[in-house]
Amino acid sequence: MFHVELVDEQWDVAGAVARVFGERKALAEAYHASLASDGVVRGLIGPREVPRLWVRHVLNCGVLGELVGAHESVVDVGSGAGLPGVPLAIARPDVRVTLVEPLLRRSVYLQEIVDSLGLDNVTVVRGRAEDGGVVKEAGGADVVTSRAVAPLEKLARWSLPLVRVGGRMLALKGSSAADEISRDRAALARLGAGKLEVVECGTETLPVPTVVVSAERMAQHGRRHR
Repeated sequence: MFHVELVDEQWDVAGAVARVFGERKALAEAYHASLASDGVVRGLIGPREVPRLWVRHVLNCGVLGELVGAHESVVDVGSGAGLPGVPLAIARPDVRVTLVEPLLRRSVYLQEIVDSLGLDNVTVVRGRAEDGGVVKEAGGADVVTSRAVAPLEKLARWSLPLVRVGGRMLALKGSSAADEISRDRAALARLGAGKLEVVECGTETLPVPTVVVSAERMAQHGRRHR
């Protein structure tokens, strides 16, 4: 199951899966298998991503648990195929995760995978993050996370209404993270986001660490624009 994703001979995929998911690694393996099969058939994962599902997707998201406190509530905005919310929920069964996804076919898949894996710490909510019903149902979270959904400013407009004051937005980004903060810092401040920083997780587990933009919701913010 693991040999196709050896990045180099020093990196052990099976060992990384065991470190990140512990006793729940079988759930992570079942999720990986679903993405590699059903996820491709249903257009949720590109076929070219299958050989690198562990390192670029499942493990890349699972290590986000390093940044989430005990028993915190997490909302995953634009969850898609469940990334990063499902790996996070597997790695951290103490954390309550809400997967927010507007598209029906994706939300149906999410509910199916949650049910099949028995993830009783996960709730699926169909809708857009900015919808009033979603804010009412999922708002007040300790953490709102997302992955490759939108530029940072737009992401903050969607995410911050779901975060409690003093909570955090954790946006999984790539090498552009620092540049996005520099570009959008003033706009983020107007939205009520502060303490902006780029953090890495999985530094001792992954060949390439997961890069995350962290922002704290400092105050109530103004009107949201799409």
